[in-house]
Amino acid sequence: MTDKKHENAAHWDDAAANYERTAHPFTAQFAEEALARVTLTPEMRVLDVAAGTGALALAAARSGAQIVATDFSSGMVARIAAAGLANVEAKVMDGQALDLPDASFDAVFSVFGVIMFPDWRKGLAEMARVTRPGGPGVLATWQSEGAATFLLLSQIRRRLFPKLDGKTRLPEGAVALGDPEWLSAAMVDAGFAAPRIDRVTHDFALDMRQLDTPDELFGMSPDWLALDAGQQAAVVAEVRRMAGDRAVLPIASTALIAVARR
Repeated sequence: MTDKKHENAAHWDDAAANYERTAHPFTAQFAEEALARVTLTPEMRVLDVAAGTGALALAAARSGAQIVATDFSSGMVARIAAAGLANVEAKVMDGQALDLPDASFDAVFSVFGVIMFPDWRKGLAEMARVTRPGGPGVLATWQSEGAATFLLLSQIRRRLFPKLDGKTRLPEGAVALGDPEWLSAAMVDAGFAAPRIDRVTHDFALDMRQLDTPDELFGMSPDWLALDAGQQAAVVAEVRRMAGDRAVLPIASTALIAVARR
């Protein structure tokens, strides 16, 4: 069973402000890791697919390269545009059907974006199509059960309610591309060559004050929405128990970063 809200642009429009405040600082750490694996120069054109609020695009702009950031959510795109950077162009666009010419970018990235697509294979193929021959394609995915509050909730849910349906509710692409072998094969199938895949781990810092509004904290996870009020209260109590007297609970989260050549 998977939740389909992530396929609705309006859902991400509504979530954009909260995403920028809570998820962006965390995903920005992995965006920096992705950028560290590719050398960008001011002469380059760079594409960020499913850019969200611009963690990768805004960081890549420091290189002086011309950045195009695309997302199907106008709310997300507006957040990128609001930064007002002269070398960043933000466009509303479906990553499964990019309105961009073949081989028109020197480097193409997607940081936790393509993994959310209904047709993630098409998303990868589109990344390859618009990358110039020899240019890098870089994809960041979550390993295993996701990251941050999604990962924490999945772990607690299994521990507290082992009799509940244990099947993942992550999007199909997040599951498939969370395995290094599948990720490597998918990049090759899309048209890239010789992927190199690194595991990178950073802590998500869960501010315990956020537990005062658990629906806002966990509400994007279908695992949370599948619980009744009593079960949700038990999850909150378990997080508090895990944190003890700490004001911040670190949640170690691992990403796979794939770098391949067109």
